[in-house]
Amino acid sequence: MSDDTALDVAIIGMAVRLPGARNHQEFWSNLRNKVESIRFLEDHEIVKDFYLLRDPNYVKAVAYLPDYDKFDPDFFDIPRNLAPLMTPEHRLFIEASWAAVEDAGYNVDTIDSDVGVYGTCNPESIARYKLPPDWISAGQEVIDLSYGWCPDAIAPNVLRYLGLTGEALSVTTFCTGIHYGIHLACQSLLLGQCDMAIAGGAVVRVPHERGYLWEPAGVFSRDGRCRPYDKNGTGAALGSGAVSFVLKHLEDAVADDDHIYAVIKGTAVNNNGRSTLPYGVPQPERLGACISSAIALAGVEPETISSVAGFGVGHPISDAVEVRALEMAFQTRERGYCSLGSVKGNIGNCGVAAGGASIVKAALSLLHRTIPATINHETPNPDINFPATPFYVNTEEQEYDEPGCGIRRAGVTQIAGAGYNAHLILEEPPKRAVISSSSDPQLVPLSARTPEALARMRANLAAYLEARPDIELPDVGFTLARGRKAFEYRWATVARDHASLLDALRKDDSSVRSGQLSSLAAAPTDGYDRGVLNETPDGMTVSGPVTRETLAAVRDAWVAGHPVDWGSVFRDGGGRRISLPTYAFERERHWLDAGVAF
Repeated sequence: MSDDTALDVAIIGMAVRLPGARNHQEFWSNLRNKVESIRFLEDHEIVKDFYLLRDPNYVKAVAYLPDYDKFDPDFFDIPRNLAPLMTPEHRLFIEASWAAVEDAGYNVDTIDSDVGVYGTCNPESIARYKLPPDWISAGQEVIDLSYGWCPDAIAPNVLRYLGLTGEALSVTTFCTGIHYGIHLACQSLLLGQCDMAIAGGAVVRVPHERGYLWEPAGVFSRDGRCRPYDKNGTGAALGSGAVSFVLKHLEDAVADDDHIYAVIKGTAVNNNGRSTLPYGVPQPERLGACISSAIALAGVEPETISSVAGFGVGHPISDAVEVRALEMAFQTRERGYCSLGSVKGNIGNCGVAAGGASIVKAALSLLHRTIPATINHETPNPDINFPATPFYVNTEEQEYDEPGCGIRRAGVTQIAGAGYNAHLILEEPPKRAVISSSSDPQLVPLSARTPEALARMRANLAAYLEARPDIELPDVGFTLARGRKAFEYRWATVARDHASLLDALRKDDSSVRSGQLSSLAAAPTDGYDRGVLNETPDGMTVSGPVTRETLAAVRDAWVAGHPVDWGSVFRDGGGRRISLPTYAFERERHWLDAGVAF
């Protein structure tokens, strides 16, 4: 970590819904395994474009987003008659933001300071799902419908349905929306206007099961595949998705011992404005100036940036302009030291979510010290003279070597229509202090709004832990106790080690000991040992030594519905926040099947 951290912001939580990936762990796995999440539709699947099916230029490809039409309104206390009238972007961003906060290890009910929310969406796709309400009437029903439709409400809705307060700003800068949102969030954090921020966005192409019409020199791929920085690139297929980040001032994140994915060293945005090029066409001078500003604000030398997650849409002109802009910004004689890649080969062009996907890739690359391959790159674009630049396209996964400065850094570029440019400089997270392993038994709690969701959460946690046997058990208990909201259906166990926790998670409900799984409505209120717990305004409190017997009493009290003062259970450094599977929402279709305007 750099010595000067006064202007640094930490990414402490993230959540994604992207083609082929329900979460950032699956997205990272897909990147590492060179998965191309482009789906080629059958004729009977295609909605609307029946008259184009025999057109030789109609491409039946889509970066398909599973469950784009699913939502869990009951979880957020949203009336079921209102849920289908909310646009899918609003719904996806609400769920992704909840998941990002949980991924950061925070319980929304215990966040007592202002949270800024900066959200973006695609107004065009929103309008294609549902026309705006007719404001000839201004009754409450019309107002409610407007809040579920209007792009201006995508950020405030997150505050509302997560039960938070703070500032909210809906950003409309086309595909740079998430970059702009992070840029504004960092400013608010550094100015002290909020203590935590959520930045992200969502887009769902409507109709979803739909290809596109390829046109020469257009931005859509001729065959549905994106080939970043490649001679044969013709653009990308269209995709959908949602990405959300949780941010804090780095010094606060370190003081709170947060799990940090990456550090934001600098952000910059600009617009081409008046240009000799056609309106909306990328301009190397202006994009280069944007990248230079981000580097200058970060206070780093270009030679210390060893990776760039690029825009890389696979269009010959756009790709060449992007590399030229990077050259102008880096202004170094060093050659071939900085990897350049793009996720669009994997997931197509996901519009306003595309920049977020690039940031996730860059952050996870820094965290895991691994740079995934850029797929579909075979022959370099002849308009890009890579050997004469600092950049190369890595077509195989590689280790993120430590540069001479001793700190790994990455840039993330995003370009959008109407002349928008944006760039971030990221740095690897500071090393977390090593805490000695504990062999003491640990309390691990889970809860959900339905028994079915609780069963899924147990299965998800078991699979996650089985794949990560090095996770410290105290961190699991701490995160699930202090970083999750408690719901009606509860399960808990006192585990002595990793194996015993996995065994408990996998048992059928019928074999779980009575008192470990229950609904609050049916749970006993006195089925715990009152001799080891004190009832205080903060909940059931442990005042004596934390023993297995004490934890069993806490388990029984919590499952019975009593609040627990978790600070009295996890004390003296007993556990810290880590990334764990988040809430398992119900996947039920809520869709406006009739009356969609096309």
